[in-house]
Amino acid sequence: MVDVAPRRTRPSRRWPFPDLNRLVARPGFQRWAAKFPLTRRFATRDGADMFGLVQGFVQSQVLMALVRLDLPQTLLDGPRTVESLARLTDIPEPRMHVLSDAAIAMGLFKRQRDGRVNLARKGAALVGVPGLQAMIRHHDVLYRDLADPVAFFKGPDDTELARFWPYVFGGGTDIPKDDARIYTDLMAQSQRLVAADTLDAVSLRGVRCLMDVGGGSGVFLEEAASRNRDLQLMLFDLPNVVEEVPSRLTDVARAGRLTITPGSFKTGPLPNGADAISLIRVLYDHSDATVMQLLKKAYDALPEKGRLIVSEPMSGGDSPDSITDVYFAIYTMAMQTGRVRSAERIAGMCREAGFSNLRIHRPRRSYVTQAVSAIKDT
Repeated sequence: MVDVAPRRTRPSRRWPFPDLNRLVARPGFQRWAAKFPLTRRFATRDGADMFGLVQGFVQSQVLMALVRLDLPQTLLDGPRTVESLARLTDIPEPRMHVLSDAAIAMGLFKRQRDGRVNLARKGAALVGVPGLQAMIRHHDVLYRDLADPVAFFKGPDDTELARFWPYVFGGGTDIPKDDARIYTDLMAQSQRLVAADTLDAVSLRGVRCLMDVGGGSGVFLEEAASRNRDLQLMLFDLPNVVEEVPSRLTDVARAGRLTITPGSFKTGPLPNGADAISLIRVLYDHSDATVMQLLKKAYDALPEKGRLIVSEPMSGGDSPDSITDVYFAIYTMAMQTGRVRSAERIAGMCREAGFSNLRIHRPRRSYVTQAVSAIKDT
């Protein structure tokens, strides 16, 4: 956890060898560097890294095939021969050999001494990480939007991913029930790690009532309720999302600890009554203008000394992150309304909305989420 202070601007440093890139880009230099003892290691590593980037799309498609064929789940029951996997999936045996070898090379499967294929540790994690397989299955939508990457970065008028997440446009109060169920279920499956990591990093000590805005899946409130037995809970989300109390919140609802309020933060105020508001994977779905509007509404809804918690994947800012500034930045761009922001940027927006006592929290899995907390100190 770190306090947020104004960032000092570092003086720019000019690269001392302005023509080095041109030199490295010469094929003749690459051949020389691969042979010269002092540069051989770097040339080999750079080449391998570059080829890793080149084959990245193929790896993602191999991963998609493994998940759609349920092979990780199948191998969870024990090792199988390639022949049996081929029969089970109706994949020709020679092609199953190629797929299995690719999975072994990617560290997902391993080959036993008797020739059978089994799950490797990373493959077991693919089964065990909540929501991961559901996210992979959903990626075919994003891949279709990226089929022509140049056209994508020029800015298409429409994307399939934007149609998949219709709630990000307009008020979202008229979303069909089936659409609401799709995105609620997908968010719920991937929310458990976010909820656990956020609450490990950000304490709710002293909070009487927590309102989760946009938390229709109920996972974050469920985790908060399990850690704080006396905590009152409020759920605010779109009408079709909160129409049925999530089954995971049934017990706290029966205990009189849960208040559900349907609505859209785009078209109306947030309800009063909570002394803490959580925005879990909400801001990066929306534009700066919408985010500022929401933060101001959160400020207005909180009492003095009320607490705000923001948790979501965040950009690396001036030092781009290999996950959030690639995957999440492009994903939110495909949604056409959102963007990933750095923790410092989010803290600055909270400050602009009136909050103070800003803190940046670094949960143990920063690729899953980071958190910013703030206080309404009038």
